[in-house]
This record gives sequence, structure tokens and C-alpha cells, in this order.
Amino acid sequence: MKKITKNQKGQGVLEYVILTALIGIFCLVSVKKIGGSLNGELKKINTKIDGIVESR
Repeated sequence: MKKITKNQKGQGVLEYVILTALIGIFCLVSVKKIGGSLNGELKKINTKIDGIVESR
């Protein structure tokens, strides 16, 4: 019985590690996509501001 219980605890830890890793990867990909979009929008805004400042 002890052998089965020990094996199940290891399996639970492994599932937790896999789940945590997948959540981490999802978060990194999401932040990278959002960051890329945000960076593009900020460049557009910066270009517009530069155009306004230069025209004055």
C-alpha cells in the first residue's frame, strides 16, 4: 500500500509541475503578443506627435 501512495503523490506533483509550466508558457506568449501590439501603437502615436511638433 505504501508503494502505491508514494507513486500517486509523485504523479500529483508531476501534474502540478506540467500545469504550472503550461500556464507560464501561455502567460509569456500572451505578454509577448500584447507587448508587440502595444509597441506598434506607441510608435504610431510617437510619429504623429513628432509630426505635430515639427509642423509648429
